[in-house]
Amino acid sequence: MIYPDFLKKGDTIYVTAPSDGNSESIDYIRLDRAKAALSDRGYNVKETMNVRTSTLGRSTTAVERAAEFMEAYENGNAVISAKGGDFLMEMLSYTDFEKLSKKAAWFQGYSDNTSIGFILTTAYDVASVYCNNFNDFAMDVWHESLSNNISILEGKDVTQHSFDMYQNGFFKGETGKEGYNLTDKVCLKLVDDKDEGKNIHMRGRLIGGCLDVLLNLCGTRFDKVKDYVLKYKDDGIIWFIESFSLGSEDIERGLWQLYEAGWFENVKGFVFGREAFFSTTTETDYRQALEHALSKFNVPVIMNADIGHKPPQFTMINGAVADIDYNNGRMEMKLSFLK
Repeated sequence: MIYPDFLKKGDTIYVTAPSDGNSESIDYIRLDRAKAALSDRGYNVKETMNVRTSTLGRSTTAVERAAEFMEAYENGNAVISAKGGDFLMEMLSYTDFEKLSKKAAWFQGYSDNTSIGFILTTAYDVASVYCNNFNDFAMDVWHESLSNNISILEGKDVTQHSFDMYQNGFFKGETGKEGYNLTDKVCLKLVDDKDEGKNIHMRGRLIGGCLDVLLNLCGTRFDKVKDYVLKYKDDGIIWFIESFSLGSEDIERGLWQLYEAGWFENVKGFVFGREAFFSTTTETDYRQALEHALSKFNVPVIMNADIGHKPPQFTMINGAVADIDYNNGRMEMKLSFLK
């Protein structure tokens, strides 16, 4: 596994928009505040041309998005995506990942940004980051999750712990200075009820992202997952997964598809984030959907973790080895940057 150099003062962080771009005045305020916050921390912050544009859910054309991403990756020490969206997959066809893999930089983003980091790690052995998009760094007082995020990328020794509260819905605020609107208590669960109350430990090489996007990648020319899970079989694999708009039926069918594609070979455990927009047509709840799809593996399955669309988020490093402990609704994770 290739790990980009940890960030140090004076390094360049790019913000680019491989999916959608910013389109509202509050987004521009947050973008500028996030740039200022990272500059104050000692970084040289740059943005590519179309971070402040949005047309039909795209910052610009697929060809231009690919070129801007490659510009940022080749010239920066880290690249943080401006936003999520729906159409990032279009720019993958015009991205020279082989060229990019020769010069490792940190790529960070979540949701629609899943595919870039996932491809870098599974196909080219370059570690990547599944965590906050750029504008989250605008808040006046950073949430602990944001401080953890940057500290980890700076090479500091951080053990992440479940947070106390989470934001159950989307919230931008009115000034751009606001933090998360923390409304609900964080409470993780084990999908297998009979294991609740036990101390659960899992260790393995991390890989994952947004299930909606992973299903689009499965079976394409970018799908090198079977090679990845075979290469790191001695470490074992921990999958972290969250969903944006999938209902229980979609989740069960999707996880079956990934299983049949060989993605879950050598799995040691699963960690699922809080579902964002969830529905069911069969009266199957989220826990039941995961149980139906994954009970055959006889490995721990944690749900409602701090991953994905309902912040705050853990910093998940695709390619790193994680030691994860679960006890009584709480999770702790320690990352090891093992080659």
